[in-house]
Amino acid sequence: MEKVLLAIVDFKLKGSWPIEDTAREMAELVKACHGDVAGTLICPASPPAAATLIHSGKVLEVAEQARLLGVQAVIFSEELKGVQQRNLEEIIGIKTIDRTQLILDIFARRAVSQEGKLQVELAQLAYRLPRLAGNYDDLSRQGGGIGTLGPGETKLEVDRRRIGDRIDRLKKDLADVTRSRLTKRKHRERQHIPLISLVGYTNAGKSTLLNALTGSHQTIRDGLFTTLDSLARQYVLPSRQKVVFSDTVGFMHDLPHNLIEAFKATLEEVQSADILLHVMDISNPAHADLKQSVDKVLQELDVLAKPTILVLNKIDAVPDPELLAAARQKYPKSVLISARAKSNMGGLLHLIDQELGGRLVDVDIRIPMARMDLINRIYQEGHVEGMDYLADTIHVRATVPQHLAALLQTCAERGSESVGKKLDKIRRLY
Repeated sequence: MEKVLLAIVDFKLKGSWPIEDTAREMAELVKACHGDVAGTLICPASPPAAATLIHSGKVLEVAEQARLLGVQAVIFSEELKGVQQRNLEEIIGIKTIDRTQLILDIFARRAVSQEGKLQVELAQLAYRLPRLAGNYDDLSRQGGGIGTLGPGETKLEVDRRRIGDRIDRLKKDLADVTRSRLTKRKHRERQHIPLISLVGYTNAGKSTLLNALTGSHQTIRDGLFTTLDSLARQYVLPSRQKVVFSDTVGFMHDLPHNLIEAFKATLEEVQSADILLHVMDISNPAHADLKQSVDKVLQELDVLAKPTILVLNKIDAVPDPELLAAARQKYPKSVLISARAKSNMGGLLHLIDQELGGRLVDVDIRIPMARMDLINRIYQEGHVEGMDYLADTIHVRATVPQHLAALLQTCAERGSESVGKKLDKIRRLY
């Protein structure tokens, strides 16, 4: 297990994320990478130093602390520019990385599907490309006259071109994935099945909730970013309405922009959702700050205005009932649950049914015997209360989505007209 020293950068900005929460989250990220936090240093950076982000005296303190603790790496809580990372590494004398690299490493470890691996590699290359130049300072660089083009610059340009080509290829492959998703989405939309996306801060319990609702077996563990791949499962609500629940990658405070860009194909599921289930870990003392971070990402995706149900999860980890009552009062459109204990799943499903309630109607109608395809759709998309087979028609009593009710009504009217014409023809013959 690699021992690391955390350097928590404090810009002392008003309204910024609390420094204690940053330190705690960084420790969780290191744990997700199977690292061991040997120590933590708060490093003021107001104003930031151009060469090293934090000021020279603090850099020397970090170097001394790293030596005393015998760590193998120093991890900064803020993103470092290429030149800053190189300068810090030279002074400290050991591997120095930033929060973005740490998150990318977690993603690389957790990516399972081909799509997930493509997304992670794209994010890694997008992060690496602007930092290439610093790796060649010890080689000859391009000068101002003839004959001064050195091998360092040549290798730099070759590497840039190779990475650029690979990025283009990855984007093309992900575009193919997006087209495949679009085809599946259109098929679902033709069936008018509502999509309900689970969103929330990483480790809020989204995968556990999906398992609890649908009986799926999504891998879960107590840690950050355990789910990278979007997972969809069909489910029938108590009202007999069919829906699709979709799990998504967890969000995070100041989620690196490269990751949002790389995972847009997955996050499109959120953009096409009919309802968002915003899963919150109500046992986390900083749950209000975490909610703001999720809302910020949702705003970037332009989905903040979508119908949303707040799911206050992990109530079994909150021993004080007054805290739960206060949370319920603070978030009126919410439901208290424990996904792990499958507690109050009925309350959550009731709220979802309420949100979708206007989509279902009761029908009492006669369908021509020749339209058995509509009978199949009634069974697929609705709930049948009763069905009687008559001479030329089928008498159906069911609860169905509005679009199907309109189609059934049109078919029934045409069927009545057809029967009327047949009767007129019989009368004329006699």
